[in-house]
Amino acid sequence: MYLHELKIGNVILKNNILLAPMAGITNLPFRSICKAFEPGLVCTEMVSSKGLFYNDEKTNLLLNMQNEKRPVAAQIFGSDVEAMAVAAKKVSKIADIVDINMGCPAPKVVKNGDGSKLMCDLNLAGNIIEAVTKASDVPVTVKMRMGWDKDHIVAVKLAKIAESKGASAITIHGRVREDFFSNLVNLEIIKKVKEAVSIPVIGNGDIKSPESAMEMFEKTNVDGIMIGRGAIGNPWIFMQIQEFLQGKEVSKVTNEERLNIILKHIDLQVEYLGENTGIKELRKHMNYYLKNLKNSSEIRQKINTIESKEELVNCLKQYFETL
Repeated sequence: MYLHELKIGNVILKNNILLAPMAGITNLPFRSICKAFEPGLVCTEMVSSKGLFYNDEKTNLLLNMQNEKRPVAAQIFGSDVEAMAVAAKKVSKIADIVDINMGCPAPKVVKNGDGSKLMCDLNLAGNIIEAVTKASDVPVTVKMRMGWDKDHIVAVKLAKIAESKGASAITIHGRVREDFFSNLVNLEIIKKVKEAVSIPVIGNGDIKSPESAMEMFEKTNVDGIMIGRGAIGNPWIFMQIQEFLQGKEVSKVTNEERLNIILKHIDLQVEYLGENTGIKELRKHMNYYLKNLKNSSEIRQKINTIESKEELVNCLKQYFETL
């Protein structure tokens, strides 16, 4: 049975279908929307350890978990050992799990030696993991890629280091940094990471359907899966995967249900960020929510010019009446 509880340190997750951290996406409103479909764990956007170290107000806002259903992981990034330890101590007071980002490929992140750039310096990576696990009051996990490029596949080596330094679980995205999000995910490397360590290994990358979730489990034997881009505009994927893995009929989301979820997301986002910022930040979500629906390209173009909640809600209701 691929679907089961997942134990990470002393934290027991209800199931092993998890939401990945995504910058600019997995804020409190989106996590709340996903939670309705019962992922075993959700995660914050990645949070700068330097920002936490210097008590930056905007950085602290990314950790807002007010009234949030647990469990929640918080992901921190950085390459300064002291700052990462301080950040871990702070984050572990409010989150159930602290996750270390060693996989982000974004140029603005790696230029500072952070994210996937840490896979180029395994000694530093090990020192960070050790410092974070010592500072944290909750279990620590590490999210990584296969390596920096195809000539430097270091995931197995880093996974062993992470385990030896006290990490409670590993998430492995089956691409190298130079791939960004192109090329096929390498399931064989994920399988090798799983075989190399005794702590739980979570597979990540291109899980966009119940069938691709099953493939990840079957070909890698991972303990759990983590869904990132496949959940944007598609939060019900967590429910559908669980149904599929249990041999149940996979629920179809009606247009009425889709609209209600979108309207709920709008309410939460505006309450959280205010109308102006909230509506603008929602545009990227709307593009995914409406993708592949009838005449959706026109409505998506229109939504990208809307700045008020009332206008957005009315526009969506009128559109869904035509479906």
